[in-house]
Amino acid sequence: MNDPGHNQRRRLRQCASVILPVPSLQSIPLPGIMDPDGRVDESRLRKYIFKNGGVLPRERAQVWQFLFGMYPSNSTARERPLIQEQMVARYQVMKKKWQHVFPGAVCLQLNGTDGTHSLLLTPVIVSFCHCTSQLNFFVQTKESELVAAVKFFHQRQIQIQNEASQLPEEVRERMSFLELQAQVLLQRVTFNVAELQEAIRIIDKDVPRTDRDLTYYLDEGLGNLLVLRDILITYAAFHPDVSYAQGMNDLCSRFLVVLDSEVETFWSFSCYMENFSKDFHADGLHRKIELEAALLKELDPLLHAHLVTDNMDRFTFCHRWLLLGFQREFEHCEALRLFEVLRCDHLELISQQVERARYQERLVQNQTTEDNPGVEPQAINTEYTFELFICATIILDNRDILLNCRNDVQLIQFTNSLQGTLDLNSTLKKAEEHFFNYCKRSAWDYLNTRYHSHRSKEEHFLNQLRSLFS
Repeated sequence: MNDPGHNQRRRLRQCASVILPVPSLQSIPLPGIMDPDGRVDESRLRKYIFKNGGVLPRERAQVWQFLFGMYPSNSTARERPLIQEQMVARYQVMKKKWQHVFPGAVCLQLNGTDGTHSLLLTPVIVSFCHCTSQLNFFVQTKESELVAAVKFFHQRQIQIQNEASQLPEEVRERMSFLELQAQVLLQRVTFNVAELQEAIRIIDKDVPRTDRDLTYYLDEGLGNLLVLRDILITYAAFHPDVSYAQGMNDLCSRFLVVLDSEVETFWSFSCYMENFSKDFHADGLHRKIELEAALLKELDPLLHAHLVTDNMDRFTFCHRWLLLGFQREFEHCEALRLFEVLRCDHLELISQQVERARYQERLVQNQTTEDNPGVEPQAINTEYTFELFICATIILDNRDILLNCRNDVQLIQFTNSLQGTLDLNSTLKKAEEHFFNYCKRSAWDYLNTRYHSHRSKEEHFLNQLRSLFS
């Protein structure tokens, strides 16, 4: 759904701020989500997001602050400005630290293959010093776009500095103290020079290609690519176990486009990566692809058998879908909605409730003399997350096409043909049906295996299961 007010604000503010504005103390405009003191009921928030298929664009930024963990859900409206100041101070110290250790990553020279770029941009670099020195990775763009982006970015930074200097003296003193605290906390942090330089090299290669079809990065909004670059380098510098991998730029860009703030984006992205950084390691993504293959085998054995033939490399065509959360398969606004739905973990919580219901049934049955301890029930695989059912839904919807694919090249052509073409509402509905049917079938197999002769107890369990989906 389009939000004209949101679009107007975006036109007036093309380059994200570095220092956050004073956070709003208003309530999240969703029923029953926030109490009078500003605490958020996280369970209700996640349930609301899932049942409504996401939130409206004008609500998204405020909701994401809690959904992705930037603000604790139990924080009050009065506490959050102080939390925000701490985040601002720590981020600024973190960024200054890597810039001090790697001055060459801040003041880079243009080394593009086209020498005319360096010649034309030399006056800009002289005039705009810090901001324009980062433009080496923009050599593939037009000179006029670069000049406009750098000029706007520089002007915006000056405006931010002016706004900071006009803060009340009490606030400035508090920020100075918080920065001193952050410096003490981070003073022992060291960097692996070679690894971080390699991460910066890859970031500089990936960032110019990030979401270039979005208005957020067009014209003067090119300056937001500079903001995105700083966020990614800061994250890589202070998370050496994860560092940077291709694809992180696309994920981080989602936060920047929605939140429109460098500091908020960094902390929200960092919180997200606490749970999903394993997806950017080979073993983590390999495990997810294995689970997708196992799920499809349960849902459609024939199609699964076809896709694991020697001519095709076991579901690697799903790699991008699972890594980026189907970012390119749906229109941008719908991809953001799906990102919210996947993050709310609502169906995963339901599967845990199903397991608890089954556990209670086992306790009851273990107290009877008719129980057969030698028979183990078949468990629901709680590793089957909802995103795997989304993936399976897309595969099953294109079953005939996939059955005609004979090699990896044809599979890649198939995945490319889906970009921006899928309908989210239809996909969500079908994926939920697949999930429900999986739970129902697993529960029925369990009952038939262990308690087939106890009709009343079967009905009791199925009533519990149905209540979870009501």
